[in-house]
Amino acid sequence: MNTDAVLLEADKLCKRYPSAVALDEVDFGLRAGEVHALMGENGAGKSTLIKVLTGAEARSGGTIRFEGAEIDFADSAAAQRAGVWAVHQEVMVLPNLSVAENLLLGYQPKHFGLIDRKAMRREAEKTLSSLGLDIDVDRPLGSFPVAVRQLVAIARAVRAEARVLVLDEPTASLDAQEVERLFALVRDLAARGTGIVFITHFLDQVYTLSDRITVLRNGRSLGTFETPRLPQVELVSLMIGKHLEEAIAHPVEESESERELVARFRGLGRRGMVEPFDLELRAGEAVGAAGLLGSGRSETALLMFGAVRADAGEIEIAGRSVRIDSPAQAARHGLAFSPEDRQSDAVFATLSIRDNICLALQAKRGWLRKLPFAKQQALADEYIAAIRIKTSDAEKAIGELSGGNQQKVLLARWLATEPRVLILDEPTRGIDVGAHAEIIRLIEELRNEGMALYVISSEFEELVVYSDRISIMRDRRQVGLLSGRPMSVGRIVAEIAGATSR
Repeated sequence: MNTDAVLLEADKLCKRYPSAVALDEVDFGLRAGEVHALMGENGAGKSTLIKVLTGAEARSGGTIRFEGAEIDFADSAAAQRAGVWAVHQEVMVLPNLSVAENLLLGYQPKHFGLIDRKAMRREAEKTLSSLGLDIDVDRPLGSFPVAVRQLVAIARAVRAEARVLVLDEPTASLDAQEVERLFALVRDLAARGTGIVFITHFLDQVYTLSDRITVLRNGRSLGTFETPRLPQVELVSLMIGKHLEEAIAHPVEESESERELVARFRGLGRRGMVEPFDLELRAGEAVGAAGLLGSGRSETALLMFGAVRADAGEIEIAGRSVRIDSPAQAARHGLAFSPEDRQSDAVFATLSIRDNICLALQAKRGWLRKLPFAKQQALADEYIAAIRIKTSDAEKAIGELSGGNQQKVLLARWLATEPRVLILDEPTRGIDVGAHAEIIRLIEELRNEGMALYVISSEFEELVVYSDRISIMRDRRQVGLLSGRPMSVGRIVAEIAGATSR
């Protein structure tokens, strides 16, 4: 069922915060009986649009119409009462309560003022049965996998006779079978006339499930398209604001590398996280990693470094099979890793620059082999000078430095361990232009000095500058490995979109 009846419509919708404009005259229309994909990179405005449409936040301008009438939901509860529901990636359920209690929370049938548990059980079973779901309604919901919790959250909206259902990254934690089960339910709801807003980073799922696609970038809507009429390569170009170059039609032939093989990852993967992949890292080579948000780039790095344990594959370092189940093991084998979120995962803001630089080396030595203070000072001074960390002295707290200088300290931390492989996740994110250029210069210097690097970046222009090869990630799997010159943004975009195989 896919009609022209518009259920929920936004016209020139605006949302302004004191420091930013999150939505800038966005237009959006959801029809009855359609699955409408909302696409855009991180910061495009998807989450803000959904919050405003579902009453979680107030709009700053524009109009919203629901079933033809202009509305202004006071809050999410008001939106739900009207029939507009959202199910988010982090499923809002009460795991200690039963399936039936979660399903009828706030709507429990009562008898003489007390909850009628038999009636509640019957009502829950009836609702689930109508959706083709066979779930033990007496079991605690927390005892079920994420997929079942998603289905129960959706069933709760269905029972409340939702006319609009927003699914925000519903498949992020599901395997292939669970995804298909969810999709079957979504198709059934659309056939009944429910309007579905589908937010995901998985391109293949968009083209499998959706009828139309609206693309957002930098808080603005770039248009709404019939899914079959929007090629994937054009969708990716719209999302990231880059256009294909002529180079994609004439890729350069790959050539064999004569560099020393430092690390080989063969069939490495983890179910529900990243599909098994093969990758070789050689001395004096930088391998870039490109993909849209949610493609599996960071998860791949976590598996390589042992921060998340792989359940498939093997790792060779310098020709010898090794086991890496933890960052400590990875460091002992010569791997180093600077994560994407430096503030949460890497920076110890109140400790000195010296402490932060020496931290990984001390961990590698073991805490019983204390690094002498004089050695700590010498290392800190050496790297402050070598990579131009702007500070008055090594004892200043790292939290007082700019983002770019903090990133340099983190690089120094791992360089002090003399690694053979350096994994960098978004090393230039959130730093100023000058520091950005210096980080790229450091990457090139380390490569030229013989280090093997694996660098994840959303800045495709910088990847083509220093990468010898580029791993292309899409939908949690490696779908290509570009090599040869010229590297180009166009080639990357084409591979991400699957254009070279179409």
